Amino acid sequence: MDKPVCLIDTGSEGKLCVQESALQILQQIQEPVVVVAVVGLYRTGKSYLMNRLAGKQTGFALGSTIESKTKGIWMWCVSHPTKAGTTLVLLDTEGLGDVDKGDSKHDTNIFCLAVLLSSTLVYNSRGTIDNRAVEELQYVTELTECIKVKSSDADEDADDSSEFVKFFPSFIWAVRDFTLERKIDGKDATENEYLEFALKLKHGTSKKVMEFNLPRECIQKFFPSRTCFTFPFPTAPENVSRLESLDHADLSSEFLEITDRFCNFVFHESHVKKLKDGITVTGRVLSHLVKMYVDTISSGAVPCLENAVIAMSMIENEAAVKEGLQVYKSGMEKLKDSFPLELKDVSSEHQRLSSMATQTFMKRSFRDTDGKYLKSLEENINKLFDGYLCQNEQASKRRCEDLLSSLSETMTEKLKQGFYAKPGGYDLFSKDLEDIVKNYNNQAKKEVKVLLILHILHYRNMIIVIIIHCFSICVCM
Repeated sequence: MDKPVCLIDTGSEGKLCVQESALQILQQIQEPVVVVAVVGLYRTGKSYLMNRLAGKQTGFALGSTIESKTKGIWMWCVSHPTKAGTTLVLLDTEGLGDVDKGDSKHDTNIFCLAVLLSSTLVYNSRGTIDNRAVEELQYVTELTECIKVKSSDADEDADDSSEFVKFFPSFIWAVRDFTLERKIDGKDATENEYLEFALKLKHGTSKKVMEFNLPRECIQKFFPSRTCFTFPFPTAPENVSRLESLDHADLSSEFLEITDRFCNFVFHESHVKKLKDGITVTGRVLSHLVKMYVDTISSGAVPCLENAVIAMSMIENEAAVKEGLQVYKSGMEKLKDSFPLELKDVSSEHQRLSSMATQTFMKRSFRDTDGKYLKSLEENINKLFDGYLCQNEQASKRRCEDLLSSLSETMTEKLKQGFYAKPGGYDLFSKDLEDIVKNYNNQAKKEVKVLLILHILHYRNMIIVIIIHCFSICVCM
């Protein structure tokens, strides 16, 4: 892709909807994907970081006013710079807390989708990680209400939040325009130490303490793999609105150094997106996930990770069966052009193509643990094989009939003329018939010779009639 496209938009009724053209792009990606999503308050410079991850100066829209520039979720798929055979999928999300929108539920849905779809989640904020900054990440406290891990009714009241960590992305907190000294108790602190200090819990059980601790507990629980980057001002304030068009010489060297370090960290530490049981997500699988999650949220239901895997299994395995059958059918259709063939030749090609079809199925199959879909593939292949055997038999029959018709033309004409209706006619008939059989054996395929017997019997019956007719004439004389 040479530029980003809108993946998820807001429809006329305010509900989220998927852009089919973007899904088609994902469906063409057969290799594993690393999905990096950025979320954060509007007008905090999220899009700039995503452009840098794409290796471009421009791409995702950067705004220079107080209005949120990105709407919905935009996607940019590029070749991964450090992982061969992998696609890097960048998701730039609509700014949270947009005053023009004023819909906290919409913000929650955007945040949840970013969590569900990504393998690395970048939270972009500005200034410092103080209590206000943590509170602005309130959406993390609603994850257990907006996402379910299991679908079992028996576990409906159970707290499965501990399961989230198995499926949730790694977490990067990018602090923009950071101007403070990173010191804790008078000592220099690393960026990660600064983050952990900001997430430190308070002791106590008062309501105020519990409200203070809740978002921090959620971040610690849901995102055990977390990292922090603190970015200084990129340039002079009057140049910030032109950030995407500035030369590197016009940007702070420290800002560029941290930006490069951020990008290298994402490239090397962000993992391929995985589902339950360690199933690798490809672009095609990601397209199904996007569609399922958005449709579920738009319907007012809560996305369920387990249900998504089950639905994905059905979609992918049904497609795998179709692909396997197509491989088998395509090969047999080519073979059909050579019909009739000996049974052993047809069976040999059937076995070879069946193996190829199974291999094609296995490449795409998705959690077919009970072998249900593999069995379906085998049953369908056997049905097709029976059909091809019938077609081969019919071709054999036609060839046999055409051959016998051609070889017996002279004898048939003699029969019409009464050539054999005379003394010694039976011997002449037998000689001609023997010649037909000999020629037939030289020209016919082995599997169709059985039809010759039927024709021989037919001619023998005819000669019996002739002999009886001749015998009757002799008696009358």
